[in-house]
This record gives sequence, C-alpha cells and structure tokens, in this order.
Amino acid sequence: MSNRTTVTEFLLLGFSEVWELQILHFVVFLVIYLTALVGNLLNFMVIVFDHNLHTPMYFFLLNLSIVDLGSISVTIPKSMANSLMNTKSISYAGCVTQVFFLIFLLVADYTLLTVMAYDRYVTICQPLHYETMMNSRACVQMAVGAWISGILYSMLHTGNMFALNFCGGNMVDQFFCEIPQLLRLTCSDSYMSEVGVIAFSICFVLGCFIFITVSYVQIFKSVLRIPFEQGRHKAFSTCLPHLTVVSLFVCTGVFAYLKPTSSSPSALDLVMAILYSVLQPIMNPIIYSMRNKEIKAALRRLTGCR
Repeated sequence: MSNRTTVTEFLLLGFSEVWELQILHFVVFLVIYLTALVGNLLNFMVIVFDHNLHTPMYFFLLNLSIVDLGSISVTIPKSMANSLMNTKSISYAGCVTQVFFLIFLLVADYTLLTVMAYDRYVTICQPLHYETMMNSRACVQMAVGAWISGILYSMLHTGNMFALNFCGGNMVDQFFCEIPQLLRLTCSDSYMSEVGVIAFSICFVLGCFIFITVSYVQIFKSVLRIPFEQGRHKAFSTCLPHLTVVSLFVCTGVFAYLKPTSSSPSALDLVMAILYSVLQPIMNPIIYSMRNKEIKAALRRLTGCR
C-alpha cells in the first residue's frame, strides 16, 4: 500500500488465531465490560439521585464514571465482535474514530484524576478555605476544562497521526488502534511530528503526575500531624487508593508509549494496553465507590435494602 488513501481498513492482530481462544477472549471481555458498565452506572445513578452526595468530590467522581463508561466502550465492543465473528478488520474511519475517542477520554480521565488530587489537597491541607476554593463554579470550570483539554488534545493527536502516509501494511499488532502500533506502519516524512506530539504527551503526563505527587506529599505531611489514629486512617484510606490508580495509569500508559515496538506481537504489549485502557474503568468504581461508606449508604437508600 503506497499511501494512506489506499488503506481502507486495518487488521487487528491482538489475540490468538485459534477459534476456541477467541471465544474465551470474547467471554472474558464480556464479563469485564458488563462489570465496568454496572459499576459505573450504579456510581452515576447513586451520585445523581442522592442529594447528600452533591459535593465537589462526588461531582468529580460522577464525571469520572462518564469518562470510564465511554473509554471502555471505545475498544472492547469492537474487539468482542471481531472475536465472535472470527474476523480482524476495522475500517479506516472506524480506526480514526477509535483513536480520537480513546485519546479524548484517556486525557479527560487523567485530568480529572489530577483535579481530584487537588480537591483532596484542599480538603486536608486547606480545610478552612475549602468552601471558597472548591465552590460550585470552580468545580464546574475544572470539570469543563478537563473535557475540553481532552477534546483539543485528541484533535491534535488524531489529526497529526492520520495525516501520515501508511505504507507498511495494515496489520496492527493490538486489539484496538493504538498509536505506537500505527506508527510502525507509517513511512511519511512528517513522522517526526507525531514523535513530537508523543514527546509533548509524555511531558504533559509527567507534569500532572508531579503535581499529584507534590499534592500527596503535602497531604501526607498534614495527615501525620493528625493526633487521632482514626483521623489518620480515614485520610489515608481516602488518598492511597487514588494514588494507586494514578500510579498504575501513568506507569502502564508511559510504558506502552515509550517502549520500542518490536517487529512481532508481544504479550507484554497486550498486557500493558489492557491495564491502561480496560482495567482502569473497572478499578475506579471499586476503589472510589464500593469501598466508600457514603456511597454504600446512598446505594442502600436508593435500592431500599438494609
């Protein structure tokens, strides 16, 4: 294929050629998808319908649930359909759409996690100024900023990626259209521009991660000064899960995009892709909601269960 105008579809080669293993892949991904849908939908409904949860922290959790519902719906359904129908193809337009929405939602997700770290910092380190600094207007502005940053960044990244010429075939060694794997198929002179965008991405990710880390250093300093053990335990139980989610997201995403792509499919590449694109929407409702006493109490009130 001489250039991108002749590429009408891509072939996703992420999983086994064996039919039985493809069915296993379909079943596993179906369970994962349904788990993420149920968890995030429950989280969404509880926060919307329970007025006791109409606070900044749960407002950001509401946005995070919407992002997670979208991000897991971008990659998994197409992969499951391909396994069930024993095909590997995705159209050129479908690949463009997948890349755009995945990047948009991942960036929005990461930005929301950064905002949530700031919310935790203000809650613990600046409690007297919390009402002023985290008022309704400020929360809406931060959430809108997260969504807009995702859209703008995705437009830049997707437009730059698919402006390249594809002359290395159309076989993508992944279960979805992933940027590093697509770059292996390009031979355009503007290849370095996409590398520049990826370098900018790394700086953005590390910049946010440093901000989150500094915020939590200040949080832990304040927590250690709390005289009561119960207060320290409550603060740590709120902050440590968030830091765990962020660390996993950053480490797997950076590894996937910085690791040199090999000439043959790698099981490690698949694992990293699953960790940053699939596991995250499942972990967020479990870590942020199912361990949260206020969410569980609101869920009992909503369902009428004791």
